[in-house]
Amino acid sequence: MLAEKQLAEAAALLADEVGLENLTVPALARRLGIKEPNLYPRAKNAQELRVRVALLAFAELADLVAAAMAGRSGKDALMAFANAYRSYAKQHPGRYAAMQIDLDPAVATASAAPRHAAMTRAILHGYQLAEPDQTDAVRLLHSTFHGFTTLEAADRFAHSPRDTDASWSRTLDALDIVLRNWPR
Repeated sequence: MLAEKQLAEAAALLADEVGLENLTVPALARRLGIKEPNLYPRAKNAQELRVRVALLAFAELADLVAAAMAGRSGKDALMAFANAYRSYAKQHPGRYAAMQIDLDPAVATASAAPRHAAMTRAILHGYQLAEPDQTDAVRLLHSTFHGFTTLEAADRFAHSPRDTDASWSRTLDALDIVLRNWPR
């Protein structure tokens, strides 16, 4: 029988490969070469699998971002966070999609999701933002990171003459300027 972590990792690999919307109990059973009923004690339906993938993804991304940000502040911390976020979204599209699903509040609170908000707030200490500006800035950063990576994944920038990496770099420069000059 698969351990909980092995099940989540297998589901995450499949989601990255075939898309989160195609992650189902029968598809995972086929991938693992086991009979579908053998998965039901651990995952009764696709939603349970997707939640497991989301929890795994939050933990993985939190670890990556924490490592990238270690010892950094201000713009350096912003760049490290943003680049780790974007890289993870590109490398793990199914897992990234799972992070966007609605989680039960108790499940979300017990996951690594709050670490993301805490790390974003850690970036903002370098910009000396206090509440309520800090909450507004967290929302700005996450909206920008999510919007850019989602559009990039959907190939919405493909017909632009500008290199996507160059646009990303300029976006981060602009965010740094906004954060340093936050309206008081």
